[in-house]
Amino acid sequence: MPRGGEVPQDDLSARGRQLRDTARDLIADNGLRALKVRDVAAAAGCAVGSVYLEFSDLDGLVLAVSRQTVGALHAVMAAITAPDPARHLHALGAAYLDFAAAHPNLLRALFEHRMEGDRPFPQDLLDRVQETFALLYPPLAALLPAAPADEVALLARTMFSAVHGIVSLGLEDRLIAVPAPLLRQQVAQLVDVYVGALGRTHRH
Repeated sequence: MPRGGEVPQDDLSARGRQLRDTARDLIADNGLRALKVRDVAAAAGCAVGSVYLEFSDLDGLVLAVSRQTVGALHAVMAAITAPDPARHLHALGAAYLDFAAAHPNLLRALFEHRMEGDRPFPQDLLDRVQETFALLYPPLAALLPAAPADEVALLARTMFSAVHGIVSLGLEDRLIAVPAPLLRQQVAQLVDVYVGALGRTHRH
């Protein structure tokens, strides 16, 4: 088993999937900070040692949940279609907002988890996150057909990060929570500004 219990999701045993799903439900209900191995074991009806046999440590368990989260997010966003690039970007932004609103604690766990000892994240998880960023690439490339591929890729990452920032802050209950209709309007405005700026840059 790789260091840190970094088991690729497809390699999980039936017990591993049960523990991952139990941990996912606990994170969804209570947040990542409240997650304890003993609570996962108790909810799954097994010994604490069973968790460590499957994942070796808490990081490994959280990574399994994060793989599932980003896989679900990717599937939702990859299913988006639209008749033109601007509408495609709007639909992607709305889909991300809807996913975040439905699974706020899981999305926080994906982006806010820090590995013990600052160990790096496993490459397969990083690749899956990058693939999700890249879903913005086709509509952006259609808007900027003459732009180099690496420039469009950077724009896609920047736009994803901007949408994520608006959504994550807007859903933060303790500080500046934004009503759902207004948050949806903010995401749409961001996309409009971004597309408009790209259009002006491309014309010049």
